[in-house]
Amino acid sequence: MHTKLVILDRDGTINRASDQFVKSPEEWHPLPGALEAIGRLNHAGYHVVLATNQSGLGRGLFDIAALNSVHAHMMKALAAFGGRLDAVFYCPHAPDEGCHCRKPEPGLLEQIAQRYGLPSLAGVPYVGDSLRDMQAAFAAGCEPHLVCTGRHPELAGQSEAPAGFPPGTRVHADLAACVHHLLSVPTAGA
Repeated sequence: MHTKLVILDRDGTINRASDQFVKSPEEWHPLPGALEAIGRLNHAGYHVVLATNQSGLGRGLFDIAALNSVHAHMMKALAAFGGRLDAVFYCPHAPDEGCHCRKPEPGLLEQIAQRYGLPSLAGVPYVGDSLRDMQAAFAAGCEPHLVCTGRHPELAGQSEAPAGFPPGTRVHADLAACVHHLLSVPTAGA
């Protein structure tokens, strides 16, 4: 694979998750080391793309303008660390809408493969904080990497996810630890 690509979840992976949803730039708080980690990926030649469920749109809790302002704030914060996201893919649907793009469905990841002209996402790391992130990664053929900064802090210190997670799911303390792992492991075709 010639395109070096890493796909990231947002809430609980890059920034603190909130049960009330992140509805404004003021509610977006980066996790320690996350922005620096994305900068390290960029400097190593990786394209970094976001794939995030944003059901707050479908629930009417915020609008596209609010989501765009959160992402503009995130991009500015990233730039201070020499980092950038090449693209943001999001599912705007509420959980009951039955779409193909809401994780754990693989639709968002399939859209990313199409955008980059990739016949397969095999070997592409997908980093997220939840079981549904790992299920979407596995369904799309990605390499699943779980960070313990969101929904599964109890897994910190483990290297492999417990039963119930897709096979091959790797566990990392946070995004910085995951990026350290990704940059220290030789990749096929890189």
